[in-house]
Amino acid sequence: MQLDLTLYVVTDSTYHTPESLLHTVEQACAGGATLVQLREKERGGRDYLELAQRVKAVTDRFGVPLIIDDRVDVAIACGAAGVHVGASDLPVAVCRRLLGPDKIVGATAKTVEAAKAAYADGADYLGTGAIYPTTTHVTTKITPVETLDEICRAVPIPVAAIGGLNADNMGVLQNSPIAGVAVVSAVMKADDPRAAAALLKARVLAMREKRAK
Repeated sequence: MQLDLTLYVVTDSTYHTPESLLHTVEQACAGGATLVQLREKERGGRDYLELAQRVKAVTDRFGVPLIIDDRVDVAIACGAAGVHVGASDLPVAVCRRLLGPDKIVGATAKTVEAAKAAYADGADYLGTGAIYPTTTHVTTKITPVETLDEICRAVPIPVAAIGGLNADNMGVLQNSPIAGVAVVSAVMKADDPRAAAALLKARVLAMREKRAK
């Protein structure tokens, strides 16, 4: 499966009704999101699955892979492209065994050691951060850009920077060998999610082009 981390949009339903969440995901995809993660920390399995099925119907229309946060069972049940797990979730190796070789397994890695371990266990990509403090309800610890760069160089799989990033502050990553950025509030709280996604993607592509020169 094609894995493009250029603009990785992570949902946060605390800002939304189910209908407005679906609309925001649709607009993010229309604006250029290359990957969408459904993240539901407080939702039970049945509700999580029902929402995942509705979100997948949207992302499928745009050909954007859907990643499920934490819940391998929900990912399997809704036919998602894969799963993303953190340090306290199911181990990467277990996710890989349950999902098989053709699904995407992403992992959070805040250190070089964690990155190497996740890669060895079968991760397809890494999310590293937080680069800046976040407004989400997820506990975060600031990751220096230097550490992010070390992680990128330590593993052969792509790495997305995450944590408080928006179109105005991602310049700090201009020399970082990241594959893309993962954003939450910059799209999920935007008045115009489509325009926000388009601008974010353009900034990432511009940084990539500048690094290539």
